[in-house]
Amino acid sequence: MDVEEAPFGKEVVDGILDNPTIQAVGFVGSTPIAQYIYGRAATNGKRAQCQGGAKNPVVIMPDADLDTAIRIIGDSAFGCAGQRCAAVSLVMTVGEAQKPFTEAMVQASAARTVGDGLQEGIMMGPVISDAARERIEHTVEEGIKAGAQVELEGRDTVIPGYEGGYFIKPTILSNVSPENPLARTELFGPVVSMTHVNTLEEAIGTINRGSYGNMACIFTGSGAAARKFRNEVEAGDIGINIGIAAPMAYFPFSGWKDSFFGDMHGQAMDAVEFFTQKKVVVERWPKEWSRKF
Repeated sequence: MDVEEAPFGKEVVDGILDNPTIQAVGFVGSTPIAQYIYGRAATNGKRAQCQGGAKNPVVIMPDADLDTAIRIIGDSAFGCAGQRCAAVSLVMTVGEAQKPFTEAMVQASAARTVGDGLQEGIMMGPVISDAARERIEHTVEEGIKAGAQVELEGRDTVIPGYEGGYFIKPTILSNVSPENPLARTELFGPVVSMTHVNTLEEAIGTINRGSYGNMACIFTGSGAAARKFRNEVEAGDIGINIGIAAPMAYFPFSGWKDSFFGDMHGQAMDAVEFFTQKKVVVERWPKEWSRKF
């Protein structure tokens, strides 16, 4: 999203950024707007804490617990219809993990019930607006034109009784190259893009060449693989055998590269420090003045 297209009104944002009485600004949203807010805030001498976009890759090793990985990744990718900054959206299968994971993921995802989230038994509701649905479906189409293969189609979904709803069923695409729009764009919807690599080293290299660095996870039974992953991947939040590496409230929500602009992150003591204006007072009182107090 470009700054001029921001739904909350550029004039409102500029008013905040240019107001001399506002000393600190925090933001969560797309990378272009985060960059704009960070730049203008810094120009005006304000502290800025701006969280941008994410892609959140997950690596599936051949020794991963397949049932656990499928369940957790499904909840991560399709919970809230994929509309959260830490949702899994890019899956990398390594070696022999490709075929069994793809088949099981497609089968489990196709079984998810979509509809009115207030009704019993519904597992996933709509995306937030018609514009969001159009944007997601357009990007999926662009990804298909660039070579992606549809494993599970969720576009053009119509739910009886809710024909005007903004529904997209779980969508899975494979053969997504690093250059594909699906691998480079934060869709913020129920879409999982899959790519295959031969080794863990290749997976780590692919992740590190990406522009985002919000979160990355690995599913494996190997302590050595987990250690290598957490030490070498360029992302602020790392998960081992979990689908969303969002830290507990007493740890900051980190982000690297184009996923964050600033110095102190959100949550924990980082947030307290960010919104605190410190003052240091140094005093000295001559001894003979002590009687005056």
